[in-house]
Amino acid sequence: MQGPAFVKIDGVDLVYRQAEEETLAVQDLTLDIQEGEFVAVVGPSGCGKSTLMKLVTGLLEPSNGLITVGGKPVRGAIQGVGMAFQNSSLLPWRSTLDNVMLPLEIVEPHKRRLRKERKAYVEQAMALLKTVGLDDFAEKFPWQLSGGMQQRTNVCRSIIHEPRLLMLDEPFGALDAFTREELWGVMQKLWMEKRFTAILITHDLREAVYLADRVFVMSKRPGRIIHNRVIDIPRPRTLDTTFEPHFGAIVHELRAYIHDVREA
Repeated sequence: MQGPAFVKIDGVDLVYRQAEEETLAVQDLTLDIQEGEFVAVVGPSGCGKSTLMKLVTGLLEPSNGLITVGGKPVRGAIQGVGMAFQNSSLLPWRSTLDNVMLPLEIVEPHKRRLRKERKAYVEQAMALLKTVGLDDFAEKFPWQLSGGMQQRTNVCRSIIHEPRLLMLDEPFGALDAFTREELWGVMQKLWMEKRFTAILITHDLREAVYLADRVFVMSKRPGRIIHNRVIDIPRPRTLDTTFEPHFGAIVHELRAYIHDVREA
């Protein structure tokens, strides 16, 4: 039996106001996510996927409804969440290792402990870099890394402080297909080891099915959840998994929902 939801969005509306214009971005947005669950959110462009991320992290305040994380109402930006985006946001003057360690300088209680326990934290960061195959690049700078290496570094930085919640907004969207598929395996491995709660925003339906326990499909604007698909494919998943008939059938099912809402 499942316990209370770790992330709960209950009947949320969001109205964007600009000058005298109002835009209803999401309406009656409702979903539950269990702790340690990996979910993906898909839907047509402009449906409110990134808005959902900003609402959960407290960067936007809902016009109506309630959002809770860890049983607490979200009132402003929440602390300790990990985030990774499509474009690399590495600091160019910091090495790979120093970029990964950046949250430890900002997030409590690590910020308070870093000076005294620096050696242990460096070992932790190096172990994480080794997991994603970047331990030999710890002293390199972002401009010396490929796009895929930069995104691996981004992902490591987003989880170094062991957040309970990881928000992923198209983290592999700017990469070529081969690198993107390789990083699916990296992300799955990290999640299976750390078991953080993850919300992935993506346009790539294969990516969603590969990584997620459940995939939520959103309607066109104003966005709401119209389908909740459990991904009943055993882990660990591999690229061979993506060629299996059941995997393909789930992808086609999700695509059909998105096609229908775009045509509606």
